[in-house]
Amino acid sequence: MAVFAFSVAPLGAGESVADSVAEAVRIVRESGLPNRTTAMFTEIEGDWDAVMPVIQRATEAVGAGGHRVSLVIKADIRPGRSGELTGKIERVEERLAAESEETGHA
Repeated sequence: MAVFAFSVAPLGAGESVADSVAEAVRIVRESGLPNRTTAMFTEIEGDWDAVMPVIQRATEAVGAGGHRVSLVIKADIRPGRSGELTGKIERVEERLAAESEETGHA
């Protein structure tokens, strides 16, 4: 299992890429895999064989207008673990809360 973060955008398509990015995000959401979209990346969790075709379809959709495409992929590969899309954040928040309690800061 792994968490993949990717960013895909057309190059030379003008100032706003929101329509192309929305299409890529729609493809990710329809995959049924755990995912989250932030201002800079879309994160998707699963194994290689499930995630890579989704990233490929999203990339192809962004390039459908004949645009050159920029794709950045980062992966945290952790065999035997699942639920890391939220688990990683929960562990950090727990530590911050404990630190806040120790120092008396709210």
